[in-house]
Amino acid sequence: MGIEGNLETVKRRIEKAAAVSGRKPEDIKLVAVTKTLPPERIREAAALGITCVGENRVQEMLDKYQRLNDLPLEWHMIGHLQRNKVKYIIDKVTLIHSVDTIELAEEINKRAVQAGKRADVLLQVNVSGEESKFGMDPGGVYDFLEQARGLENVHIRGLMTIAPYTDNPEETRPVFARLKAIFEEIKAAKPPGVDMDYLSMGMTGDYVTAIEEGANIVRIGTGIFGPRGR
Repeated sequence: MGIEGNLETVKRRIEKAAAVSGRKPEDIKLVAVTKTLPPERIREAAALGITCVGENRVQEMLDKYQRLNDLPLEWHMIGHLQRNKVKYIIDKVTLIHSVDTIELAEEINKRAVQAGKRADVLLQVNVSGEESKFGMDPGGVYDFLEQARGLENVHIRGLMTIAPYTDNPEETRPVFARLKAIFEEIKAAKPPGVDMDYLSMGMTGDYVTAIEEGANIVRIGTGIFGPRGR
């Protein structure tokens, strides 16, 4: 099945999962994960209605951004972001999903000031506690919010997590449910300068479960484009 058929399948599954959680499909933002894909494949997806793409690596994003700048695409940085790379993307990305240290937030703030913008970011939380994954400990989120209070050019818009890889999406449900609980706690507390608008959870193998547990951003690559290398 090509991109068009895959995309229809993904949209149907999003619609059903949104209904389970009492929402509409348009409440869910679909980020097409385009790492390692050539610009031509992204053009094909854009022609089929994809408007938001997510990249994991800064250099790869910059190359594609330049080659696709005639398209009205929204670019998201979804991978681990090194501080020394922030300056290259600060004026190009709509949302950074992967803020996991105060030092990175401070660098984003500095570069956002220079660019004359307020950067929208999500806090990456390592809910599962896997050592192989980036993200702050769930217990450290409130400390981070306190430390970030003076960063006026960083706008915290929500939370992100990556669940453990598993053949059974049901095993990821507690991870998503816990992040949703943290999200709701922060939303209720209304910390200054923070808006809990986005909950970025779920990838190709588990996005249905993530949506059922409250995700309103899902990051899907293989489900749209097929296995990498094809």
